[in-house]
Amino acid sequence: MFVANSAARRFVVLISGRGSNMQAIVRALRAQGASAQMCAVIASSPDAPGLAWAREQGIEATLVPHRDYASREEFDQALAQAIEAYEPHYVLLAGFMRVLTDEFVRRFEGRLINIHPSLLPLFPGLNTHRQALEAGVQWHGCTVHFVTPVLDVGPIIAQGIVPVLAGDTPQTLAERLLHIEHRVYATVAGWLAQGRVTLDDTQRVQVQGVRTRSYLFTPEGAQEEHRL
Repeated sequence: MFVANSAARRFVVLISGRGSNMQAIVRALRAQGASAQMCAVIASSPDAPGLAWAREQGIEATLVPHRDYASREEFDQALAQAIEAYEPHYVLLAGFMRVLTDEFVRRFEGRLINIHPSLLPLFPGLNTHRQALEAGVQWHGCTVHFVTPVLDVGPIIAQGIVPVLAGDTPQTLAERLLHIEHRVYATVAGWLAQGRVTLDDTQRVQVQGVRTRSYLFTPEGAQEEHRL
């Protein structure tokens, strides 16, 4: 189990597939020496490659297979119980491809974080890269946000931006965006570990000591991130 120190904030990460954002978060927290304890990675599918990667890193990997439950409510109840066993400060959704019930979201209110592949409030829901191309936008991106019962409208913590290039397809746009998704989500995890992130009375995010919460890839698509 990855533990930075005994007073670390505790994280549980939920995945459904390879968990590339989960991997980026783990690597970044280790590199930063962050005050963080990655308690567990929980997957909804037994085929999720991210489970094996987590075990290789010494992180407890748990399966809560959604197909074993007759309803979404039953699955969410089992998932919530599995999460609560680790007493996490934060639950990070990292490619978790299940729509969560309102009851589940409220149970973890203020502790549940997601990354969405668009610049919210633009393009909520699915097929965001196709939506961006069909709308003709010239910038696309990702948003790390608190999860609320209303899908994809929770308080925004940080955003990453990439250019839309001539000839882009949903696949090429998704591939370009993935690099900055890793950067932004890992950065947010570091802020959470440091206790910098709070919600004010208007439910807007405040991050202590951070001037900007936006990240940009160069128009040439280079693998270098630039703070705005």
